[in-house]
Amino acid sequence: MTEFNKHTILKTHNLSIGYQTKKEKTVIASNIDIELHSGELIGLVGANGIGKSTLLRTLTSVQSSLNGIIQINNKPLDQYNNLELAKALSLVLTESVISKNLSVFELVALGRQPYTNWVGNLADADINIVNNALAETNLNDIKHKKCYELSDGQLQKVMIARALAQDTNLIILDEPTTHLDMYHKAYILRLLQKLAKNTNKTILFSSHEIDLAIQLCDKLIVMTENTVVSDTPSKLIERGTFETLFPKDFITFDKTTNSFKVIQ
Repeated sequence: MTEFNKHTILKTHNLSIGYQTKKEKTVIASNIDIELHSGELIGLVGANGIGKSTLLRTLTSVQSSLNGIIQINNKPLDQYNNLELAKALSLVLTESVISKNLSVFELVALGRQPYTNWVGNLADADINIVNNALAETNLNDIKHKKCYELSDGQLQKVMIARALAQDTNLIILDEPTTHLDMYHKAYILRLLQKLAKNTNKTILFSSHEIDLAIQLCDKLIVMTENTVVSDTPSKLIERGTFETLFPKDFITFDKTTNSFKVIQ
């Protein structure tokens, strides 16, 4: 495996997220200071409704921050135009694919749109990048299949391959394991772990699979009602962070197994 230098890819300082109308401001979370590096797999975890999607939308310029600084590749997010941002950041959402009549190759090739001419023609270099993305995600055997023929797990791999083909330093995924069974949840997160190491990309994903994220991630961002903290899983466990995630009437965090248990 190739060794890479660690560079800061995404950084926030004193970030506040939420919603603002003409009449009022609703703060979801504040004082968010995170720093993500190249080659890292980072999981964003927290209870339902805590603000994970709001944070991802803010980091990707889908919605505006309320306060603070967001930098991608040491450049303020608000200084990117749409084309520049598409070359710096790939986003994988949970929405359905626009057209499942596309083949796997065609859908992955859409990742090259920021680099192609206005007609969208692929040069040889683009085709090579698409084929490399297919190989990295083990999709060569089905690259000519139509997307409507795929399982949910296969389709998620295709969306990850499209993000790889976009060739950005940063890939952000919103709940990439939704609708998958336990095996395929673990498979997708293990694939993301491998891709971060092999490609040196920074991969940030939100998930409810906290036990898996603890095992596979280099770093976690944990959102609670009172704070947002970021550190390695082991240091967060030592700090007792996971014990504050949920009410203690049904669920508890077991430090001996590094997993959540149902209280009997």
